[in-house]
Amino acid sequence: IRCVLYGSLGATGIGHGTPAAVLVGLTGELPETVDPALVSAIADLASERGALRLPHGREVTLERDWLRFAPLTRLDRHSNALTLEALDHTGNTVLSETYYSIGGGFIEHAGDEPGDAAGDPAAGVEAPFRSGDELLEICAARGLSIAEVMRAAETRLRSAAALDAELDEIWATMSGCIDSGLSAIGVLPGGLQVARRAARMATTLQEADLRGERDTSHEWLQAYAIAVNEENASGGRVVTAPTNGAAGIIPAVLRYAIDFLPLEHARPHAEFLLVAGAIGSLYKRNASISGAEAGCQGEVGSACSMAAGALCHLLGGTPAQVENAAEIAMEHNLGLTCDPVAGLVQLPCIERNAIGAGKAVAAARMALNGDGSHVISLDTVIETMRQTGNDMSERYKETSLGGLAVNVVEC
Repeated sequence: IRCVLYGSLGATGIGHGTPAAVLVGLTGELPETVDPALVSAIADLASERGALRLPHGREVTLERDWLRFAPLTRLDRHSNALTLEALDHTGNTVLSETYYSIGGGFIEHAGDEPGDAAGDPAAGVEAPFRSGDELLEICAARGLSIAEVMRAAETRLRSAAALDAELDEIWATMSGCIDSGLSAIGVLPGGLQVARRAARMATTLQEADLRGERDTSHEWLQAYAIAVNEENASGGRVVTAPTNGAAGIIPAVLRYAIDFLPLEHARPHAEFLLVAGAIGSLYKRNASISGAEAGCQGEVGSACSMAAGALCHLLGGTPAQVENAAEIAMEHNLGLTCDPVAGLVQLPCIERNAIGAGKAVAAARMALNGDGSHVISLDTVIETMRQTGNDMSERYKETSLGGLAVNVVEC
């Protein structure tokens, strides 16, 4: 077996743990169920043995040069591209397949039409809304909230019980990720010697809460986001919401709301995730949620927008206010570059999620203090983000070839 990582996937492959992920994926393990603690061990064993056992039991040879990085080769369809080849005993290629990681955990195959993403249950199903304006029109015509519209759309694909179970599982994974991050100590892998700090923050905030000396809610918000992104940086399990690099914002804002705010919803996590999903679908359809395509505005910006709208809904916002909150959040993330130092999702990514979570809360509060009317629509800001991403230099799109990535001296 041979593998080639192209473009951004090649540039940040080591920092993102891609080699181990490729090997473990070939053994048949799934991101949702694999034990994260065993990923490195499985990959190391395969490399040491020079062999890999495939799901059906066949063992294949793993040469020393089984993995090749081609960061300067960008395939036309997407910058995150991977080619897998199977070779016969003479070294001739007998099968070659290319796949594209388009963001949010969605994968496209080179032989499929763009938009036919594996893992997307909605692929091939006509969406009930294709823009923010259409979503608001449906809400107004039917007297429904955005969460109710999204629930109706999702139950076209699965039963209501299955949907609720999936929402519960997503939130349980997110919440568990926060808890793990708040208790883990040490230094993050990768060579930058970045110390984990979420646990230290949690201890400090717990002591401050016992003394009752100040409102610590927004500091906990930051700690939650940092906890998730430290888990991601260390190879833990996170929910791609909308991406791994921006995975801390939505869990942090939801946990903050549940822990610190008066909420009337019986199942606030379900309401929150449905609204966030509705907003995220607009970015995925009309722009991008991939840092390799749009820079960090497509990752942290989209996550911030999703969380802002979802929080606004939880706090009683109308559909118009929710749309306004989502627009405010993205408007002030436009042009955000993706420049991870050493290709690692650590600097500036971890802090960026904490700041993004705070922006989401601020955007929701600002929208709630208005009546939902505003000059710039969510659709306009999404289109602007798309255009900005197209105009942005490739150096600032998750390639680690520009910005902080080249101006920070690696020690």
